[in-house]
Amino acid sequence: MELPKPATGGAHTSAILQHTPNGVLLVDKETCIRFVNPAFRTMFRCTDDKLMGRPAKEFVHSDCFERAIAAGGRLLVKERIPEHEVSFRVGIFPIEGEDLYCGIFIDISEEEKARKDFLDLKAQTLKRAQEVISRQMQTAQEIARLLGETTAETKVLLMKLISLYQEEE
Repeated sequence: MELPKPATGGAHTSAILQHTPNGVLLVDKETCIRFVNPAFRTMFRCTDDKLMGRPAKEFVHSDCFERAIAAGGRLLVKERIPEHEVSFRVGIFPIEGEDLYCGIFIDISEEEKARKDFLDLKAQTLKRAQEVISRQMQTAQEIARLLGETTAETKVLLMKLISLYQEEE
């Protein structure tokens, strides 16, 4: 499908849509795909022949367009599709004067991976800290036990010395 012609800047708009790193998807009121740009195809690993005329839900694995249309307006959501290994934010809005809705998909997979890696590192660090604390407590208990033993031995020895001195008097 040809892109709807904006009042001004048609060639510029088309160039922007073709080259933006964000996925752009236009759907009709039944959420059937009417336009898709290269970034969307790359993000969701699909080709034009698979997309055109099909329900958006099949490819974005979300009912975000249905929710936006039901609300009659805009919607901003964050989604994750494990089978495509992609996480994205999508802003959906109606196109003025058309029976179309536009979804702009921003790939946040790298940020989500970095966030997950950070959370994993944080969990590993906490586990390691707990192990160190546990070992330190064991060491402190062992030192206390040894100190207690030597203190008892010292007390016994000193008591014998005191008793020897007392007997001499």
